[in-house]
Amino acid sequence: MSLPAVALVDARTGGKPRLATALRVGFRDGSLVVRFDGRDEGTVATLTARDDPLWTEDVYEVFLSPFDPPAVYFEFEVNPLGAVFDARVESPDLVRSTMRVDASWNLRGLSARSWVRPGRWSAVLEIPLAPLVPPGQPGSWRANFYRIDRSERDEFSAWSPPLADPPDFHAASRFGRLELPRA
Repeated sequence: MSLPAVALVDARTGGKPRLATALRVGFRDGSLVVRFDGRDEGTVATLTARDDPLWTEDVYEVFLSPFDPPAVYFEFEVNPLGAVFDARVESPDLVRSTMRVDASWNLRGLSARSWVRPGRWSAVLEIPLAPLVPPGQPGSWRANFYRIDRSERDEFSAWSPPLADPPDFHAASRFGRLELPRA
């Protein structure tokens, strides 16, 4: 299963961002496959270790929850160098102030690759879904997809924009709905 490409929007306003980013989502062999393709005026990436604070540089992010409301969700990130971050987040009130992030949690089978070309960078994440849910995968997930571009004018883009300034990607109540085939 593959869905058509959608454009990320400005996370603060919901309007058109300065740098275009196309998002494609598919489902293959029990994994969610997420591809980002973004325009870029020069990547900012130095971090290479798993679970480094990738959000401090250029990054693509995926937040997924099989629960509604998304009081527990999973965060996956990849930077232009192919480094990954994954964490399990508990957010009982669906807000940053009461969330707890377990960055020591690692999803077995997570894979990511990225590549940089003149004027753009792209990445693909393959996220196994079975380890994220109790038996019986739900068809409807809460999700969001983000991009952070670091430059003189940092830019934050989203699939379902949090509509806050500064942008808060951990506003779980703003996650959209992603329909997947049932296992």
